[in-house]
Amino acid sequence: MTDSTTRRGYEGNGEGSLQGRVVAVAGAAGPAGQATLLRLAEEGATVVACDADAERLAQAVDAARFAHGGATVTGDTVNLLSLEETRAWADKTEKEFGRIDGLVHLVGGWRGSASFAETDLSDWDTLHNLLVRTLQHTSLAFEGALKRAGDGRFLLISALGASKPTAGNAAYAASKAAAEAWTLALGDSFRKAGGESGPAAAAVILVVKALVHDQMRADRPNAKFAGFTDVEDLAKAVADTWNEPAEELNGTRLWLTPNP
Repeated sequence: MTDSTTRRGYEGNGEGSLQGRVVAVAGAAGPAGQATLLRLAEEGATVVACDADAERLAQAVDAARFAHGGATVTGDTVNLLSLEETRAWADKTEKEFGRIDGLVHLVGGWRGSASFAETDLSDWDTLHNLLVRTLQHTSLAFEGALKRAGDGRFLLISALGASKPTAGNAAYAASKAAAEAWTLALGDSFRKAGGESGPAAAAVILVVKALVHDQMRADRPNAKFAGFTDVEDLAKAVADTWNEPAEELNGTRLWLTPNP
């Protein structure tokens, strides 16, 4: 991690509207996905969600529609481990709505061990698929549409562990670090495509220590969740990335937890 790819203390102004934009959310059925769908719909975006869990996805999409009457929120069950399915989802979205202004990559997962020596290498295989392969597929599938949109955003949600790995989280931290490197490479593609005028799209990494939501607080009322990012704050940070120029955001890390 270098200073040239790091931004500290980011805060959006919350005043930007996403009216008219089309934003895709990969891995939308979990708590972070639900909060992101709600926020994007509130900001006026057309939201196209996908997840492998059809039932949870339908619940998330219905909740966003119900909370914001008139909002266009759709859901597709997509196997992001298939490049062909991912490309088909991107092509279908652009054809139906005429543009794609953003891809928010929320696909997550965790595996760990009590010590470095006890690391199970099968965890690497699982996390490589969840955290790296799905990202590779969404970036390859959506790159062209994000460039064509004129102000596209590719947003990866990453973790502090990518830059500060711990002994029992070797597979997880390495997977997150690989995902960050891939995203920065996409940012370089945007930079090169923009030429002297600067990139029209931005690849951005949002870094959290971990995420917390209301149900976690209810389940563990005595826990402090120090340094954790609330999923609603994450969703706001996602929406706020359209409030800054792509040239300033592209290839950067936005820290939503203290930068080590």
